[in-house]
Amino acid sequence: MRFTFRPLHPHFVAEVTGPRLQDVHDPADLARLRAAMDQYAVLVWHDQPFADDEQLDFAQRFDGVLHARTSLAVLGRNRFGNDALTDVSNVDEHGDIMAADDRRRVSSVSNRLWHTDASFVDPPGRYSMLSARVIPPVRADTEFADMRAAWDALDAETRAQIEHLHAHHSIAYSRQVLGFEFDAAERDKLAGVVQPLVRTLPRTGRRALYLASHASRIVEWPVPEGRLLLRDLIEHATRPEFVYAHEWHVGDFVIWDNRSTMHRARPFDDRAHRRELRRTTTLDID
Repeated sequence: MRFTFRPLHPHFVAEVTGPRLQDVHDPADLARLRAAMDQYAVLVWHDQPFADDEQLDFAQRFDGVLHARTSLAVLGRNRFGNDALTDVSNVDEHGDIMAADDRRRVSSVSNRLWHTDASFVDPPGRYSMLSARVIPPVRADTEFADMRAAWDALDAETRAQIEHLHAHHSIAYSRQVLGFEFDAAERDKLAGVVQPLVRTLPRTGRRALYLASHASRIVEWPVPEGRLLLRDLIEHATRPEFVYAHEWHVGDFVIWDNRSTMHRARPFDDRAHRRELRRTTTLDID
């Protein structure tokens, strides 16, 4: 099968044209898409509608084991009956727009912070795949930042200072920053993990910063200095030259590499307009 890739940004991101992904089963075709992920880190398809079971099937076919230990799973309210299919939406189980104080909505507001998916579990997230089902009549973009280009742009002194450091990642921390609190039982399920601050990508050998709003501290440093370092690095890594903004349309399907990128949702009037997307995330298991 033939795929074509059109770069959308000087550093990363490509638009893909080719067959319906539901019809892509050949190992050579899947390998070509994985190689394109190594090159571009974010791949964008238009007019690729998925049913829920089709998206789950493709995600497993593309990369194996799916992440299901999400914050929504801990809250116990997955309307699809499968915690591997994350409900990225502002509607409840009846399809109505959630109340402003609904815990699911309050928790999801933290998605507007720069983050990488499932960095708070071991093994962490590898590829995330987001399918656009209902899009509001106003802009509700997702922004992506290239952590490889951000590493490349650091000076040698900073690289030497940080390349062997580690950060503790916890989704309870990133939610708490914006005022959301898990109860004690929920926090016990979200203890978090330690991750390297800099990763070497296995198939390309490129280095990438591994940052997220989930990163609560630098393990080797005092908490204040570590948090300041994390803020400085995120500010550096999200400079405009490293960022791509995706404007969603119904039927869009976007895959990104969580080892190479950060992303964030941009705000819109979520009390007036419905927005429904479905996300599947694979785990970094080899």
